[in-house]
Amino acid sequence: MADKIDFWFDPSCPWCWMTSRWIAEEIVPNRDVDVTWHVLSLTLLNEGRDLDPGYAKHIEEARLGAQVSVGVGEVYGQEALGNFYTEVGNRYHPGGRTNERDAIVEALEAAGLDVALVERAESGEFDEAMKAQLKGATDLVGTDVGVPTISVNGSAFFGPVVTPAPRGEDALRLFDGAVLVASVPGFYELKRSRDKGPSFE
Repeated sequence: MADKIDFWFDPSCPWCWMTSRWIAEEIVPNRDVDVTWHVLSLTLLNEGRDLDPGYAKHIEEARLGAQVSVGVGEVYGQEALGNFYTEVGNRYHPGGRTNERDAIVEALEAAGLDVALVERAESGEFDEAMKAQLKGATDLVGTDVGVPTISVNGSAFFGPVVTPAPRGEDALRLFDGAVLVASVPGFYELKRSRDKGPSFE
């Protein structure tokens, strides 16, 4: 029986992007897993918080990418959402065009999806669904984390945060270890300070 992975992302987050590539490119081909993609909007998560002005600007600009991602899932389903995240993430992160409206439009076109989703998202059509997806994550892990948030067979955690995305045997060992520790009752957190920025190797 396949392990069920629920993966919450905000397309604007480079750390989440690397974790998603670890899952999509290393775990899916090598483990019996079924991945469901969800959106955790950093814009919504941080509403009302006192934030650094630069970060506040970034996550407000991130709103549209999250809205469109929700719309893709609502209109086209999971496979299309996974494909769109790949397309928009490649433009945002290795491509250096994070939160650009044109990058979102190009990603929709590359994934074979209707670019009218951008205007539908801007109208607020998908906002209630976006709030519901955020609640799905925070009900599992609380509100003091962010993305990536992952649940494996109901054991949920924030992270892992990695740079670059691990490959090969390292990728599989990380997955097995993360699932193991998260499944232990009473386990909450492992953490160490980052000394490197995102690397999209």
